[in-house]
Amino acid sequence: MKAVSLFSGGLDSQLAVCLIKDQGIEVIGVNFVTPFFGAEERFRLAAEQLGIDYHEINIGDIYMDVLKNPVYGYGKNFNPCIDCHGFMLKKAGIFMQEIGASFLVTGEVMGERPMSQNKSSLAVVEKLSGYKGLVLRPLSAKLLPPTIPEIEGWVDRSKLLAISGRSRTPQMKLAEHYGLKDYPTPAGGCLLTQVNFSKRLRKLLAIKPMAAMDEMELLKVGRHFYITDDQLLIVGRNHAENERLHDLAGADDYLFKVISHPGPLGLIRVLSQTQPVDFELPASIIARYSDARDLPLAKVEVKQPGDNNPFIIEVIPLSASSTMPMV
Repeated sequence: MKAVSLFSGGLDSQLAVCLIKDQGIEVIGVNFVTPFFGAEERFRLAAEQLGIDYHEINIGDIYMDVLKNPVYGYGKNFNPCIDCHGFMLKKAGIFMQEIGASFLVTGEVMGERPMSQNKSSLAVVEKLSGYKGLVLRPLSAKLLPPTIPEIEGWVDRSKLLAISGRSRTPQMKLAEHYGLKDYPTPAGGCLLTQVNFSKRLRKLLAIKPMAAMDEMELLKVGRHFYITDDQLLIVGRNHAENERLHDLAGADDYLFKVISHPGPLGLIRVLSQTQPVDFELPASIIARYSDARDLPLAKVEVKQPGDNNPFIIEVIPLSASSTMPMV
């Protein structure tokens, strides 16, 4: 018999796999990938150490509908956790049927996240999935109604657990039992739970509701300034971010760089065509963050990707006291 487990690579999902494997069931891990979470090398390594097959499924494009229109709203930031979990279980259920598995497994712990993992929320998530009765949560199973795998005897309920609450002590003791040592902390896995990223995303979607996937990637990079209501300037903070901005630049974007001194790369993304680009202000901001910041004038190269004829403008570097507020 086979089961499909939602696999984040975190401690809870690893322990859920161990508990089900202990019962002689083959477990296949699935990790869903969006611009906001998923697809980290440590997930693959964790699955390898557990000896399970591991699959990554990209749901980025279709996930945007869930993000923009959650039935059950958002958490503290821009995180539609209940709708998100239900959606991922629905997709995992489709995968389960495709590979001939019998039920779904998650590492959810009742009460670990008060809003999205209380008893009623877990029931809503299961309902949203469309696989009622087939979602087994091994870490908290004894606190929840028996599932089909338990009722049918596929899984021995007596060997499942009754963990609840936010304390990690029971999981850490269980990790010692299974010899799990290298596992991440529970925080920080999803960008939608982070305050700054959520602010950036809300503002972007307010201006451009149909924002593309590459624009989600841009939100992860650099300092952000809105030059006008619909013109976003992103300033790299280090060499790696400068390279990332260069790679993400689209044909209609503008790139800025001080030519005489070391400094960041800047990128202007026009989100809607309401007014022409003001080159002077973004160039002066770029100069402000370069080694030319104390000069009376700085020369800044402006070009579009693939353009072999950049132009140069001279600007006064913006003073620290007058630098525009960041998003």
